[in-house]
Amino acid sequence: MASSLLFLITLTLTSLSFLAAGYVGPRVGGRTSVPDVRSNEEVQKLGRYSVEEYNRMQRRGGGGGGNGEIAFGEVVGAERQVVAGIKYYLKIEGVQRGARKVFESVVVVKPWVRSKELVTFGPSRGGDGGRGKSGF
Repeated sequence: MASSLLFLITLTLTSLSFLAAGYVGPRVGGRTSVPDVRSNEEVQKLGRYSVEEYNRMQRRGGGGGGNGEIAFGEVVGAERQVVAGIKYYLKIEGVQRGARKVFESVVVVKPWVRSKELVTFGPSRGGDGGRGKSGF
């Protein structure tokens, strides 16, 4: 009886370990899509911050200047990645020199020190205008 119980426990634990090994959940450090970006207040604020920070750097001459300021429209796509903070990859619709354009930015947010930093900002490389699958 004891050997049957031991066999059953061993079989159960072995089966559970194989099931756990086969589980494929979100990868640590992997990017995940942010749902409903148009109604996500935090993401929209980060998009506005990205545009304002870019414009500020342009005015100070840090970005080469001459491209014209960008008026924020809305974030149309976003992904996030947990690193040393949360890294947001944003597709932002804006207007520059009267033309509607899509830009990409990367912002790192560290909530425990209440900081955010614009890492990159530039014209979108994706061909879908930010409305389809993310092209980051």
